[in-house]
Amino acid sequence: MANKETVLEHGTVGAWAKRCFFAGRALMEEALRPHDLGATQWYTLHQLARAGPTMQRELAPLLQIERATVSIIVSTLVRKGLVEQVPSDLDQRQKLLRLTPAGTRLWSELPDLTFIHDEAFSGFSEADIETTARVLRAATERLNLQLKGKTA
Repeated sequence: MANKETVLEHGTVGAWAKRCFFAGRALMEEALRPHDLGATQWYTLHQLARAGPTMQRELAPLLQIERATVSIIVSTLVRKGLVEQVPSDLDQRQKLLRLTPAGTRLWSELPDLTFIHDEAFSGFSEADIETTARVLRAATERLNLQLKGKTA
């Protein structure tokens, strides 16, 4: 186990994962700013563009955000004319989200954000990247199981 000096000097795996996430998020926000979009708005449009119409209630777990945040994001996208809410055929109280023609047009004009991944991981072997993803995925799953055990 590393001593406190080493941890403070070099940071922990979690600290570096967080720093990496925030650095990537900042590049994403910068690329989207000219289009008047934030990252969570982009993820919502991505879901609708790639998967098609999606129930609003499904966005919270997909995007790992609170339901209240989903409501704010969706309201903003509806106000911008990029997304429309229509009642579900199965339950009129539930809203189905889909891109509007303006949303589809904007999606096609947005920059390709794969440059963020390329910038972060170029020069690393596929094996290194796969190992890193596997370790972080397993650690995340363990922590989520621990959390569920405490709240059950």
